Amino acid sequence: SGMIIPGLVSNITDFGAFVDIGIKENGLIHKSQMNRHSNLHPASVVSLQQEIMVEILEVDFERKRISLKLHHKI
Repeated sequence: SGMIIPGLVSNITDFGAFVDIGIKENGLIHKSQMNRHSNLHPASVVSLQQEIMVEILEVDFERKRISLKLHHKI
């Protein structure tokens, strides 16, 4: 965790944004991890197919979940 990598926003939901980081499973930026924008709907922070830099917070291998934090937009 702590690595900062590029990703592409692949889906936006009420609770966050899914990000393609180049592996089979997409990572999730929960809306609470969108920096100072946590009170906004994720669609008003990022847009589909937008290139962003994300920080890997946690990888849950059993549940195949990758938790991300928005680092910055490219």
